[in-house]
Amino acid sequence: MEMMTNLHISKDSLDQWLCQMISENIRVFAPVLQGHNVDFRLLSSGDRVAENYIQTTQSVKRFAFPKAEELFSYQKEGKDIVLKERSLDDMPETVLWKVHPCDAAGFAPLGGIFNWDYKDNLYNTRRSKIILVSFSCICCDDACFCTSVQGGPGNTSGSDIQITELPDQSFLVELLTSRGEALFKRFVKEAVPADNIQKEKYLANVPVYFNLDKLKQKLTSAFDSPIWKQQSERCLGCGACAFVCPTCACFDIQEDSKGSSGRRIRCWDSCGFSLFTLHTSGHNPRSTQSARWRQRVLHKFSYMPERIDKTGFTGCGRCSRACPVDMDILEHLISITDNE
Repeated sequence: MEMMTNLHISKDSLDQWLCQMISENIRVFAPVLQGHNVDFRLLSSGDRVAENYIQTTQSVKRFAFPKAEELFSYQKEGKDIVLKERSLDDMPETVLWKVHPCDAAGFAPLGGIFNWDYKDNLYNTRRSKIILVSFSCICCDDACFCTSVQGGPGNTSGSDIQITELPDQSFLVELLTSRGEALFKRFVKEAVPADNIQKEKYLANVPVYFNLDKLKQKLTSAFDSPIWKQQSERCLGCGACAFVCPTCACFDIQEDSKGSSGRRIRCWDSCGFSLFTLHTSGHNPRSTQSARWRQRVLHKFSYMPERIDKTGFTGCGRCSRACPVDMDILEHLISITDNE
């Protein structure tokens, strides 16, 4: 059930809320500094949540769509094969704490993909077990472009609760769903109404770099454009962009068998890999990296909006930060939009 309640709490209340969840053995994942990187980790007592960071290395999609997961197992018994379905009962309740709005927004296109032509019970069950507490962005860098793809540093899409830090280190709390409200009321007793707090003036200033409608219009006639070859000339096809993306959902099915038993596994894949579309005959309909790069962009901005009414980019900028050869997706999208 969607709702909206704005409350104001102190830093002590926020800290106690998090500590109480951990002490009661609630499974909480939050961004933690690990070496030079910040990434989501299961919190234990005494762990310190990262502050003043731009982005985590990985997105939170793995909590609903794991890197590898068993679909079913099987056992050969004589001439018969006994199948055992993957249990949905052992998927744990999880609180994702301090998620950026661009990550939270990624669950809408992911949900569209996994419910487009059939209902994926594994994805849907995992997603239903997640309570998502996002924090508005108060800082950004040149790779961030959420405002260009209908998002923003205070976007509440996908969140059960959103928290915004205020200059005096108190916090605005937006209760967005009934699940979020229940979690908040369970752990926070001291809160006052915050109807007059306008969070927009405390958010990061993320410029709008391109017009989304204009980009989509350009792509309708760009299939044979030379721009794909120009943009992909240094692409290695490594898949880093897909693996850090909050909305990429390409997967492969693998068999893991030994003797008379085995299991079928779904694991992450990428349309940027040369093997992704390789046929058994040896024919590959996307035999060049330029064709694979074109597929990535068209899939995000043309095919996904047509099929699930969602754009496949949230503007998190991870793909640009993770690329080993410095391919800047924002630079490429601006180039397509401005291309005559």
